[in-house]
Amino acid sequence: MIDQSTVDRIMETAQIQITDVISDFVNLKKRGINYIGNCPFHNEKTPSFIVSPNKGIFKCFGCGKGGNAVNFLMEHEQITFVEAIKLLGHKFHIPIEEKEATPEEQLQRNERESMMVVTDYATKFFIKSLYETDEGQSVGLGYFRQRGFRDDIIKKFQLGYSPEQRDALTKQAQSHGYKLEFLEKTGLSIVRDDYKADRFRGRVMFPIHSLSGKVIAFGGRVLKTDAKTAKYLNSPESDIYHKSRVLYGIYQARQEIVRQDRAYMVEGYTDVLSFHQAGVTNVVASSGTSLTVDQIRLISRFSPNITIIYDGDNAGIKASLRGIDLVLQEGMNVKVLLLPDGEDPDSFAKKKGGEQLQEYIKAHETDFIRFKTSLLLKESEGDPIKRAQLIQDIVHTISVIPDPIVRTVYVKECSSLLEVDEPVLYGEIGKLQKRKQGKELVARGASARQSGPQMFKPQQQETVSKSNSANPLENEEHEVLRFLIKYGTYSLGPVQLGDEVRNMTVAEYIIHELRQDELRSVDEVHNIIIDLYEQKMNEPGFSVDKVLVGHSDPRVSSLVTDLIVREYPLSRIYKRYGVVKTDEDVLDVLVPKVVTELKWRLVKNHIEKIGEELRIAEQAGQSDRVNELMTKMVQLQQVMVVISKQQGERTII
Repeated sequence: MIDQSTVDRIMETAQIQITDVISDFVNLKKRGINYIGNCPFHNEKTPSFIVSPNKGIFKCFGCGKGGNAVNFLMEHEQITFVEAIKLLGHKFHIPIEEKEATPEEQLQRNERESMMVVTDYATKFFIKSLYETDEGQSVGLGYFRQRGFRDDIIKKFQLGYSPEQRDALTKQAQSHGYKLEFLEKTGLSIVRDDYKADRFRGRVMFPIHSLSGKVIAFGGRVLKTDAKTAKYLNSPESDIYHKSRVLYGIYQARQEIVRQDRAYMVEGYTDVLSFHQAGVTNVVASSGTSLTVDQIRLISRFSPNITIIYDGDNAGIKASLRGIDLVLQEGMNVKVLLLPDGEDPDSFAKKKGGEQLQEYIKAHETDFIRFKTSLLLKESEGDPIKRAQLIQDIVHTISVIPDPIVRTVYVKECSSLLEVDEPVLYGEIGKLQKRKQGKELVARGASARQSGPQMFKPQQQETVSKSNSANPLENEEHEVLRFLIKYGTYSLGPVQLGDEVRNMTVAEYIIHELRQDELRSVDEVHNIIIDLYEQKMNEPGFSVDKVLVGHSDPRVSSLVTDLIVREYPLSRIYKRYGVVKTDEDVLDVLVPKVVTELKWRLVKNHIEKIGEELRIAEQAGQSDRVNELMTKMVQLQQVMVVISKQQGERTII
């Protein structure tokens, strides 16, 4: 574990010398006090990527990415925070001081490192066997070339060959000092009493890489036609390899997924290889398993968009549909492509080539819910029971989508496709969500009731998942945060707080208003920023640049950077209070205004939501529910009157 003082020193140095860090990857040209260049995160001809040495930040006005030097390295190289810190420490010749690990931590670290060393050795052994032995050239290399793979693709993915000899790898590795213990733990060797053998003997080898490019496991394909032998064999689970958390090809695809803002999902190793050979490199494989939540979140780190490509004669499509609900539940946008009969991604990529392949995908990929609805409709023709089951299935899929706007769009479309009235679909979705929320509330128990309301929403609003919820108040919250970040230390002068008058800064006023109404956001990052500002603002030497721009969480640094550099046109409020040039000229007007607008919008959104629930309840004839909602509606309308009155009043004396 790296000592925190070392982390702080490296981050401060990198912030000061951010231009030096980024110029290693981007050709920067000086323009005034800043530097400009072509953004490395998306394709552009006109430079929109700005580096500000004075503020220690970068910002692309094309794709929106921004943050500090550490964030840049993490995003560009797709590495972890610790890896970025170590790279910067090496660059600036800052010794990395690590806290002494416990004996248990040290043992675990040593074992993991030993296992990584063994897999690295095995990778080199398999590559050497492929190219430098007669067996490897004739059998292994012959197979890859017969499949049409070029040498550059073979080398890019570090493909290899495991000899037919029973213990070729095990024997040679031990002769070079590698312990049998770690050969067994990585699954490279099978050990039973005095019996020792290579797990992958007689197979072509597909190394499986971690996100940082280290080999953590292998897949092996047998070349003999033996019904008793599994065609593909993977490394067993180990301390360094968890199949459910890994995607084949993610290391080679990660940067292109970011650039294209889309990932293609195929099934097997050779599918990935053929796509790369065709020039389409934003592709990963699930390696024949159903997608897991960890794999979905791994993709979502690089893009929220995914297209899943199925074989033309894939009989298992229907069985895999339920698993894709997990993708939707994580807030991702899913499309499906069904290839022509008899084709798989491997063969189709070889036939089409890069440009034609991408054009075909764009022309034929279909939104997942539309695809699923059409597929199941064919099976339910003329059978009302099957049709009812189909509707329940589609409703369940729509209900897991976290974004309410996206849900609404799908309800309208499915209402038309299924010939079912929208209120019926909404009613079923409401039942499913209410059932799910009930289970979550039971699971949270008393601790959830003591934790207070979720951010920036009234107490009576139902709790939703922070990680999956769209934020309907994003614009209003960003305005409040912008004033907090840019003008938090500015004085507002005397402020009337009930019967008390108090001199306050912008930050003190904003935080007081949020805390007194117990307002918190559905956006976790917004909460972090406000909580951290409140915690640190009275400490000596507090600065936004150090605490927020230099924050280790890239989500925090990126949003703060965006709010600092964002330009706003003069609005009507400026004209109303005379000719002014900057926010500072009318802070006493603007700060109360943006806080009150946030509260007003929050209540208005909740009134609209209850209005929709009321309409559904009335159509369903649920009289008790109607009375309950009417009571809530009246209460909120009274709150709206109070807030609307405040909008027309001056809060600052």
